[in-house]
Amino acid sequence: MKAFIFSILLIITLGEDCLAQKTEPGLNGSLTAKENLKKIIVYGSDTCHYCIDTKAYLKSKKIDFTYYDVDVNLLKQREMVIKLQKAGISLDNLSLPIVDLYGKLIMNNTDFEDFLKKLDTTKN
Repeated sequence: MKAFIFSILLIITLGEDCLAQKTEPGLNGSLTAKENLKKIIVYGSDTCHYCIDTKAYLKSKKIDFTYYDVDVNLLKQREMVIKLQKAGISLDNLSLPIVDLYGKLIMNNTDFEDFLKKLDTTKN
């Protein structure tokens, strides 16, 4: 699964650099990018149990979020890759889900319980 996602991300990245494709509107400082800072976006896969558990956790805490299956929605997969690149996060050890928490990217690359605690916006 990780190898498949990495391969797709690599192809998208190389294609963007080599073919000078335009980035998606909203990723270059427009109003859409500013609106994205006001919500939680989860990039995942419906075949990833961590992604499914993350969605369930957010729902149980009644935290509003938007979910994108990056295996199906290639535009959102590309959006995720661009955000990771802009944040200086390596794509070498990509681990889903990737959560855009009000503009801060959080990746599930540590203990899953710690990852979930970072998402709990109900705590102050």
